[in-house]
Amino acid sequence: MILVRKPSDGANAPAAAALAEGLVAGGKNKMKPGGLKTWLLASRPKTLPAAVAPVIMGAAMAYGDGVHHFPSAIVALVCALLIQVNTNFVNDYADFKKGTDDPERIGPLRVTQAGLVTPQQMKRAIWLTVIITALLGLYLVYRGGWPIAVIGALSILSGILYTEGPYPLGYLGLGDVFVLIFFGPVAVGGTYYVQALTVNWVVILAGFAPGLLSVAILTVNNMRDIEGDKKTGKKTLAVRFGRGFAMKEYFYSVLAACLIPVVIYLVTDKYKLASLGGLTLFFTPGVLGVIFSKTDGPSLNKALAVTGRLLLIYGVLFSIGWIFSSR
Repeated sequence: MILVRKPSDGANAPAAAALAEGLVAGGKNKMKPGGLKTWLLASRPKTLPAAVAPVIMGAAMAYGDGVHHFPSAIVALVCALLIQVNTNFVNDYADFKKGTDDPERIGPLRVTQAGLVTPQQMKRAIWLTVIITALLGLYLVYRGGWPIAVIGALSILSGILYTEGPYPLGYLGLGDVFVLIFFGPVAVGGTYYVQALTVNWVVILAGFAPGLLSVAILTVNNMRDIEGDKKTGKKTLAVRFGRGFAMKEYFYSVLAACLIPVVIYLVTDKYKLASLGGLTLFFTPGVLGVIFSKTDGPSLNKALAVTGRLLLIYGVLFSIGWIFSSR
């Protein structure tokens, strides 16, 4: 893990670039300021399952119900990824501007703080991502009408307001609610709706599962950054209520997510195989051990990546089970 000192106000751009040039993960992997690897790092690939899994689920549920529309599902997936990447870009920029990302942070490298990308470059990337998402979203609006326009606009806006603006959601401890809603029922229900042009309560309930697992991802992130967030006034739930609360939040979020398909089966007496998603629980003992026993950055960074994979595993297992249950 590389910690890079934030350049002082008097540092010039060439000095920052020279500092960034020194970031070497070994031989061929040298980072170049503004290079492709730098932007890939800024996109935070380990967080992208939060965007992919709910769209997969919404598409699979539409397919199983015989109301699928593949072009809409594909465009919805691309837009979901772009919104997640844009949220990460805004977070990178805003946390640098607010001083939350400083030389003492123990999380993965942040490109703006490291001088690999200038604040101006990041702002341009944010606007470019928003414009591309909006242009692609026009097709979904054409397909699904004003409900999709509202969902798209709110998703983009919430991603920006998560760390930017006078009252950023993440700094007020509202990030967990935002993640639960927008990476859960909104993403799953929106994907289903843009294909079927209708939605039902079962789809919405199913959507809470990826939302809860996304909350678990956020919880790991907040546990790792708890000391740094305290210093900068970022009042996440982990800061407000302590590490013990965060541990419980993680455990119960994962448990509730895995029980949702079982509840759907018990209530509807259908979609029995969708309960395959609950098998994700059997992959959690290792990461739970880390959550309840480790406080160091590297261990929690690995736990974050593992939780992202758990979300993807859940989405795939649930989707396969749903499709086969519907036949």
